[in-house]
Amino acid sequence: MQKTIVITGCSSGIGLVAAQDLLARGYRVIAACRKPEDVARMSAQGFIGVALDLDDAASVDRAAYEILALTDRCLFALFNNGGFGLYGPLRTLSRQQLQQQFSTNFFGAHQLTMRLLPALEASGDARIVNTSSVLGLISTPGRGAYAASKYALEAWSDALRLELRRSGVRVSLIEPGPIATRFTDNVTQGEPGKPIRNPGIAARFTLPPQAILPKLRHALESPRPRLRYPVTLVAHAMSILKRLLPGWMLDRILRSH
Repeated sequence: MQKTIVITGCSSGIGLVAAQDLLARGYRVIAACRKPEDVARMSAQGFIGVALDLDDAASVDRAAYEILALTDRCLFALFNNGGFGLYGPLRTLSRQQLQQQFSTNFFGAHQLTMRLLPALEASGDARIVNTSSVLGLISTPGRGAYAASKYALEAWSDALRLELRRSGVRVSLIEPGPIATRFTDNVTQGEPGKPIRNPGIAARFTLPPQAILPKLRHALESPRPRLRYPVTLVAHAMSILKRLLPGWMLDRILRSH
């Protein structure tokens, strides 16, 4: 039977390359996008386009209802990939801005996952894969809001994995470091006129979005998917340094870059 996967944030970057790769591998791909023109474009390219705005609870409910109807309430995988970055010093960010950051990057993923969970459990061997970030492991100046939303996603994924351990649903995290996508074009700056750029060390080790594909395939197709999949040298290095170094030393490294 053809396996169906739902991918959020499919208009570009990681979501788009994942959708294209999995369609080529024989998956039935439900591509969720926020903008109507992107939904239409994905449908024209052989995907099943679904409108989804993770910042809008009613939109998430409508998308979930449509997905459940399309899958006859039996779904193999959900790839929670949609989101955006709110950058800027914390003192420049309003409560409303932080709420939108969490609404899109975290609350929307929770709502969609819980709505689709019965369909995932019905498949008997399902996968939930969540796009986190190296900023779900460490936080840096000017990226605290985005990092906080990814820290939350990491903790939520750990709890969900343990809660679903006997359900047949496996939960994995993909933790990209610097990836060359349109993500940075969609970054919201908390302090107008002061763009935040990747530090030199990150820029030197930036990879294309295709770098996540081997990790995603393993998370979906291995009988023993890993809990976490760091992507890029920066993500691997930070996952190790976070465990080995005292906090003051890690702070010094992060400040220097």
